[in-house]
Formats: sequence, C-alpha cells, structure tokens
Amino acid sequence: MLKKAREELPESVFESERFEIPKVKGHIQGNKTVISNFHAIANVLGRNVEHFLKYILKEIATPGNLTRNALMLGAKVPASRINEKIRKYASEYVLCRDCGKPDTKLMKEGDLSFIKCQACGSKHQVKSMKASLS
Repeated sequence: MLKKAREELPESVFESERFEIPKVKGHIQGNKTVISNFHAIANVLGRNVEHFLKYILKEIATPGNLTRNALMLGAKVPASRINEKIRKYASEYVLCRDCGKPDTKLMKEGDLSFIKCQACGSKHQVKSMKASLS
C-alpha cells in the first residue's frame, strides 16, 4: 500500500534541491541591459536589494541603476555572465559553508560581517560591503 502511494506522488516531491536561483530575465535596449526580475532574484536569495546590487555592479564592472521594476546596466552584458555572478553571490553570501542550506542571515558585528546559518548554527565571516545587510 505504501509503495502504491509513493508511486502516485509527483516527481517534484522527490527532488532534493529546494533552493533554486531564478535565471535573469531581461533584454538589451540600445547599449543597455535591462534585468526585469532583479527584485525577485534578491527576494529568493533573501538578501537586501542594495547589498545584492552593489555586489553585482562591482563584479560586472559596469554602472547601473535600479528602478522600481528593473535593473538597468550601462553596458551590454550577456545573461550567462550575470547568472554566473549571481551564483557566486549565493555561494559567498547566502549558502552555508557547512551544511549548504540557504537558511542564513547576514549580520554585522562592529566592522566585521558574518553569515549565520539558521539551520545548523554555524557562523562564518564574509567580505564586508558598505551597504546595509538587512
């Protein structure tokens, strides 16, 4: 009976990856790149939009401004490069180094910034950026 019930469950129940970073959605507009789901990506990562923005602009080395709906980059940037930088951000500032779970919070103690895992309790120092870490 248990075997029959298990066979009737959808495939998604058995997938172990519950944390999936969305791919960037956007387009090229003249000499600019528009990322329309930037706020949604920051929300999935559980990080402050300003902190995430500062990291992405620094890594891509291009100016940009955040509107209410999208991020406008001052250069043509391929989506694959932006996705790579987002994965790098997640590994540095979101995923726990010990258990690999995304259940973390960024904290600041004095001049030092830490990533604190809510799942396993570990705490690791991360590179500080001069944006708020809420």
